[in-house]
Amino acid sequence: MKPANTLLEQTGTTIFTVMSALSLQHGAINLGQGFPDTEGPADIVQAAADALLDHRNQYPPLTGLPELKAAVATANQRFYGLPIDPAAGVCVTSGATEAITACLMALLNPGDEAILIEPLYDTYLPVVKMLGATARLVRLEPPGWELPRAALAAAFSPKTKLLLLNSPMNPTGKVFTPDELDFIAGLLTQHDSYAVCDEVYEHLVFPPARHIPLMTLPGMAARTLRIGSAGKTFSLTGWKVGYISGPDNLISLAAKAHQNLTFTTAPNLQRAVAL
Repeated sequence: MKPANTLLEQTGTTIFTVMSALSLQHGAINLGQGFPDTEGPADIVQAAADALLDHRNQYPPLTGLPELKAAVATANQRFYGLPIDPAAGVCVTSGATEAITACLMALLNPGDEAILIEPLYDTYLPVVKMLGATARLVRLEPPGWELPRAALAAAFSPKTKLLLLNSPMNPTGKVFTPDELDFIAGLLTQHDSYAVCDEVYEHLVFPPARHIPLMTLPGMAARTLRIGSAGKTFSLTGWKVGYISGPDNLISLAAKAHQNLTFTTAPNLQRAVAL
């Protein structure tokens, strides 16, 4: 038979599946995967259960229920002062991993370059490769995990389409500083590139660190897609409810990718998260 997709054949099983299996095998506490040992807020769980029985279980709107999109826009304004249009500036996805994929699909063409910062979430690199783009890797080093500014600047080229920024960062826990974010914003502006910001751990930050979305910096709102996760925020990771915020023109492209990935997200879970 003809060979199947060679790229997927060369892609290993996610490390989180391996870690979880080993923790079960050895009876160990699993610190490898981003899920807690609690069940999340009882009122949200109850709301999802109630919504499941209220006879509204058909396809919800492609980009999400209006009440959840409004809640996402309100949170952007409340926590960061970001004015997001709930109708056109938010797309609900089936988890943040889908959101990452949809954002990369929205922006990358074959032959483009995407800058990824290591250590990294193991979905980033395979998706970039599957889209026919090239990853340029910039590595942070322990123990300080400071941004290597010269290396980052050198990674940009005329082919650079985007930088994928994960802050707070998985797996290091690093929160990028205001100075580092300013430097990144300057490079994006200089090279007319986009930013995809994976910010699923935005509410798991402890003093003196402070999470600042790149989107809040001057000139960044028009070139940034920001990803959040209800699963991480409310400790309900199995629900797989994510969302993308950004400018209308980029959200419309991410929504077209979402349309061809999962199309929509469970309506009862959306209604519960919207509370």
